[in-house]
Amino acid sequence: MPNTKNPLLERVTWLNSDDVRPYVFVRPENKIDQPGTRHKLDWFTQEPILKNPLDIKNLAFANAIYQIEWKAFGHQDLAIPRWVFYDCAAMPGFIAGYAGRTSKIPKKIVELLGYSLDEEWCPLSLFIIIPTMHKGEWVAYDLCSVNSLLPKEEQYYGLGFLSKAFALWYANVAQCSGMTQWGSPALKLHANYGHMEMIGAYAPLHTHAKTMTYRCEVNTDSWEKFFNKEPDLGFLEKYGPTHMTIEPNSEESMLQIQEKIQNQEGPFFLSAGEIAHRSLRDPLTIYKLKSLNFNGPN
Repeated sequence: MPNTKNPLLERVTWLNSDDVRPYVFVRPENKIDQPGTRHKLDWFTQEPILKNPLDIKNLAFANAIYQIEWKAFGHQDLAIPRWVFYDCAAMPGFIAGYAGRTSKIPKKIVELLGYSLDEEWCPLSLFIIIPTMHKGEWVAYDLCSVNSLLPKEEQYYGLGFLSKAFALWYANVAQCSGMTQWGSPALKLHANYGHMEMIGAYAPLHTHAKTMTYRCEVNTDSWEKFFNKEPDLGFLEKYGPTHMTIEPNSEESMLQIQEKIQNQEGPFFLSAGEIAHRSLRDPLTIYKLKSLNFNGPN
């Protein structure tokens, strides 16, 4: 179990419970070789529950995962169709999260997911990543949990963040790319897994064009900042602010930065600390590598 004296995890009481465990929902051919060996971290000590998405005996568990996803994103027109869940996640990718012992979790969760008490474990969250043709890079395209269905006082603190963290750690992910909508609360979470490079400021190919595409080198030092709220000195040492900002409310602003990205004027980065302390609709400062800012902010 995690060290209960670790101040970063003191509020995550459920992580110490025998009634909550990580799960890995992946077909046997996609199992991770030597899981959890790339990133040095002592947070995840429990053996995960292993489930095969091609095994019909696991259908109830899979249906509950899908229910969490649908209930979290359906109203935003972002829920994934069932065939996409199978074709584009279960078959090529890696699905992980946390599950609770069905007999111990709040009955409200069981009822919301239409789950059977006969099942030993009930999923509480999910995170989906897919390997790309670029060695070491994975694309994250789904993260959600039952917290979105529960009042704040009944939520599992840090469940979403730790679900993604566990998956990145377990799958030995070196580089993670992903997409999130400008103005979404998810940006405050995704910015904390490594220094966030903005590789796309606007995505007209997406259902929601006002989508930011990011990439980060996975760095567990950044994860602690999510809990202790300390400034990321490593980021401030490496990157400097430019005169540019991006406005989450302005399509014109997104297009201007997108043009600069396409003209290879970057790379451009966003500060997790700034994102954490700003309103979702406030302009965000764009940073560049200090080694590229020979003449100061530009």
